[in-house]
Parts: sequence; structure tokens; C-alpha cells
Amino acid sequence: MPKVTMYNQAGSQVGEIELSDNVFGVEPNESVLYEAVIMQQASKRQGTHSVKGRSDVSGGGAKPWRQKGTGRARHGSIRSPIWVGGGVAFGPTPRKYGFKMPKKQRRLALKSAFSTKVNDDAVCVLDELSLEAPKTKAMKEILKGLSAEEKTLIVTDSFNSNVALSAQNLPNVKYLTADGVNVLDLLHNDKVLITQDAVKQVEEVLA
Repeated sequence: MPKVTMYNQAGSQVGEIELSDNVFGVEPNESVLYEAVIMQQASKRQGTHSVKGRSDVSGGGAKPWRQKGTGRARHGSIRSPIWVGGGVAFGPTPRKYGFKMPKKQRRLALKSAFSTKVNDDAVCVLDELSLEAPKTKAMKEILKGLSAEEKTLIVTDSFNSNVALSAQNLPNVKYLTADGVNVLDLLHNDKVLITQDAVKQVEEVLA
């Protein structure tokens, strides 16, 4: 079982915690991680792009000139894609880009992401994280004491409004609860601060 040092929010070591091998000690599967990241990014796309085809452009109901005898090429509508002001041929239309992965693959991707962070020594476990009032300055001091001044993901077992409000104005910090942890945010951030209660919750779900 991988062991990591546990800290309090003042930055002092308070002991060690053993992490589950089934969640934090698996062999990272890069192909599944890649698929999970692509799935999340695809789901974020709005897909609202749209152009008008020849049937959507107004006008052009009458044949511009007779079929034969003018010396010009035959045409049936001035809204044909080959005319200026005509419709667009095979243009983008609104669509959804999202797709789904099998449940086992999604779980494996999460385990692989957590294990990658543990292997990189980028997981910091806190005994607890609480603030008496929403203060950005207080959150900055906590992060500084834990040497987490780069891109940091904070994870708690349940939603804490004071922590959320204290972190929301920090550009390099993202706050999530344990049930909202995802592969993209785990890989995007350089460091993961997670409370011991959140660790237990993650292990209960994924182990």
C-alpha cells in the first residue's frame, strides 16, 4: 500500500496515511486516460455551429433564365452553392460531440489518474480543511504552508462554502468535492490537496 504524509492545514506533519492499492496504486493505463480526457473535452463542446444550406437561403424560387438558347450555362436557382450568396454545401450543423465510456473504463481512468499523481508525489493529504469565514488571504496562506502555490486541486468529502468562496478568486486553484473528482481536473493540476475523509470516500466508491 502506498503511504503518504498527512498534514494539517498549517503545513505541519501529523502522521502518515495508507492509501488503497486498488485506487492509488494501480498501473496507470495511458490509453484509457487519453480516452477519458477526450470524452470530457468533447462533452464541453457546445456544437452550436450552423450554416444555411440551399434550402435555407431565402429567394431563388424562380429559374434565373430559360434552359436553352441563351448561350449561358443552365441554372435552376440562384441559391445553388456555386452562386455568390447561395447556400453552403456540406456545412456544419448543430450537433452533440459528447460520447460515453463504459463504467469500468471510467473507473479505471480515475484510478489511473490518482495513481499517476501518487507516483509523481503530487498528492497531499490533510487531516481536515476548514475556515471560519470565506477569506482568500487565509486560503493563500494555507497553500503557501503546504508548498502548493502551483496549479492545485482541492478535494473535500462534502461541500464547504467557506473553502469554495476562499478558493474561487485564486486563478490556479480549483475546488471539488469527492463525488465530483474527474480525470481532466486531476491531470490538469500539478498538485492535489485532499482531506482524509475525501480519501475514504473515494476508496469506498472506486475500490
